[in-house]
Amino acid sequence: MTSERPQKTARSNASMTYRDTPRTDSLSNTLRRNIETLRERRRRERDSASLEERLAQRITDFAGSMRFVYLHVAIYGFWVLANVGWIPGVGRWDPTFVVLAMIASVEAIFLSTFILITQNRMSVADDRRAELDLQVGLLAEQEITKLVQLVAEISSRLGVEEANGEEVEEMKQLVAPNEVLDAIEEGEKEEVGG
Repeated sequence: MTSERPQKTARSNASMTYRDTPRTDSLSNTLRRNIETLRERRRRERDSASLEERLAQRITDFAGSMRFVYLHVAIYGFWVLANVGWIPGVGRWDPTFVVLAMIASVEAIFLSTFILITQNRMSVADDRRAELDLQVGLLAEQEITKLVQLVAEISSRLGVEEANGEEVEEMKQLVAPNEVLDAIEEGEKEEVGG
């Protein structure tokens, strides 16, 4: 009976999902520093934005909210109902809806401009992050290649037969990013041309 209980506990622990695991202080100091560095970086990027960029971001944030939708439903709904004569005591000031169409068109022009400004700013930040990812990936590739070379050398000295296999020899070669990019571009040209 006592041997069954630990098995059930072990089984229940194994079936727990990531969300079910108890929250512990398991983040390493390095990971905490990295998270804090990223937060600080984002704060500096946000603080370095010009007044126009911050204004465009706020307008974009508001235009992408449900409050914006509710406000427009209320204003345009009132406008339409009043101008078709469904609201007693309110005169019809735009019975053909030409003014409403003009206001909506001008609003759409400005909103799309604000959204483009915000997207351009986000694109610059994304490009920086992609560059960082690329640099970290290249560094990791070099480090892994060096480790494979060292492990292969150790294995060879210990007489491990798999140390000189074809796969290991391939892994010992440094990847040339320019050659990879050239191969990708050639493949894209073939897809477009073929």
